[in-house]
Amino acid sequence: MIAKSNIIPAVLERLQSLPVGHYLDVRTYKRNRYVFFVKKNEDSFLIIENGFFQDRFEDVPFKKIKKLFKTLLKKEFPRSTKIRVYNMGEFDEQTADNVERKIL
Repeated sequence: MIAKSNIIPAVLERLQSLPVGHYLDVRTYKRNRYVFFVKKNEDSFLIIENGFFQDRFEDVPFKKIKKLFKTLLKKEFPRSTKIRVYNMGEFDEQTADNVERKIL
């Protein structure tokens, strides 16, 4: 778990070293809302938001992720103080939504 104040630099650092085709799962402490960051190629990401709002952002360049993630944090994690970040490996759309996680 990472403090909300440190989450943006931590996620950006992990996204830079993420292999193509893999994804990060960013969740609330209770694990009931999430944002997926999928690396499509070297400078293009797919971002999937599922929580209060459901949205997909296709072909987002790396330099625009910081601003987009900041707005997603305000929408999806408004009162969270700790955020969970998982490196999930290869992205498969059907299995990614159905990963079993304990919900608090």
